[in-house]
Amino acid sequence: MTEGVIAAWHKKVGDPVKKGDVLAEIETDKATMELESYKDGTLLHIGADQGSKLQVNDLLAIIGQKGEDISGLLKEQGTSSKAQGVSDKAQGTSDKVQEKTQGASNKVQEIAGDKAQEPAEQEEEVVTEESSVGNGRIKASPLAKRLASERGIDLRKVHGTGDGGRITKEDIDNYLQPAAKAAPVEEKQQPAEQKQKQEAPKYVPAPAVVGKESFEEIQVSQMRKVIAKRLAESKFSAPHFYLTMSIDMDKAVASRDKLNEVSPIKISFNDFVIKACALSLRQHPAVNSSWLGEKIRRNHHVHIGVAVAVEDGLLVPVVRFADSKSLSQIAQEVKNYAAKAKEKKLQPSDWEGNTFTISNLGMFGIEDFTGIINPPDACLLAIGAIQQVPVVRNGEIKIGHVMKVTMSCDHRVVDGATGSAFLQTLKGMLEEPLRMLV
Repeated sequence: MTEGVIAAWHKKVGDPVKKGDVLAEIETDKATMELESYKDGTLLHIGADQGSKLQVNDLLAIIGQKGEDISGLLKEQGTSSKAQGVSDKAQGTSDKVQEKTQGASNKVQEIAGDKAQEPAEQEEEVVTEESSVGNGRIKASPLAKRLASERGIDLRKVHGTGDGGRITKEDIDNYLQPAAKAAPVEEKQQPAEQKQKQEAPKYVPAPAVVGKESFEEIQVSQMRKVIAKRLAESKFSAPHFYLTMSIDMDKAVASRDKLNEVSPIKISFNDFVIKACALSLRQHPAVNSSWLGEKIRRNHHVHIGVAVAVEDGLLVPVVRFADSKSLSQIAQEVKNYAAKAKEKKLQPSDWEGNTFTISNLGMFGIEDFTGIINPPDACLLAIGAIQQVPVVRNGEIKIGHVMKVTMSCDHRVVDGATGSAFLQTLKGMLEEPLRMLV
């Protein structure tokens, strides 16, 4: 953590404060933490307003005796000058933006004024004559003239309905209708070439679509900044490769139904995957590893990180020693973590120490996908939805439950054969869930 945002103040300047009172809520990279007072006294100064951002070790607040002179302390910390400098800079920036905005607005108005004076094909010119032909000049809009030329229409025969008898686009379109009605009378007397020309499809203009361009800009949260930084570093520094496998989940589906009849908490398929991964990692420690630059760390403990979607991004709480826990214990722990994550109550100890990560989008109907490795892990398993599809068993086509999984691997740590062996073990665990009880 290098900076934090003041999510809320629970005290204001002048309020009495006791040791243990909550002064403020600080939004960190992944959670909103409560900041408690370490002293008794009176809140004399607040270093940043709600919503402001502070660097680590910046002055947050001053607590002392009521009426105590803190000007010397503020001067020593440089708070007053620093705050004033930031304020002046912000005001200067605001003035410049306002000047540029005003200039751009004036420029747009000038351009709009110039454009308004230019004749448009669709706009009708205001004239005073009462007929479409006057002084030897045919009064018609530019668009009407162009359409008449394309369709071979004599404008002198078209009655104008515009201002002063001016011929408009609608008059050209309407002029074709009576001509079409008269065509059958002359049909027998006209050559086939002329008949084909008359039966050409009528030009139908596309309706005008009126819309308004709009957008909104959302301030990037601390969590989203960290997600962007960490995953970008992972994607562009770790050489990813991907292994996909289909797993027959028929027995897992049947086993889950039976287990939920006696389990104190509902067990999900995700809990099955966590347990199976944990046991498979015990057999394949090379997958349960981390890249440290000059060394590769092979972890003898199994801590499974489970990706949980929250409003501002993604959190990965860790199920520790998952290989030693029962399915019901894993289910309860994951549910507790999910609830705490959505309420931003996870603590740093809840999301640290993962050795392998699982990301499940099956509940959203995603068939399969590839994920970005979550540092410091060497692998991440992306889980798709369980689907009913035709499968071949003993030479016969039947309907089976199939789930696709894709493992993203850091090629610096895990090779293709190593990752494939892990997936084979995982497949065996999920296709025969009783193996997880041995």
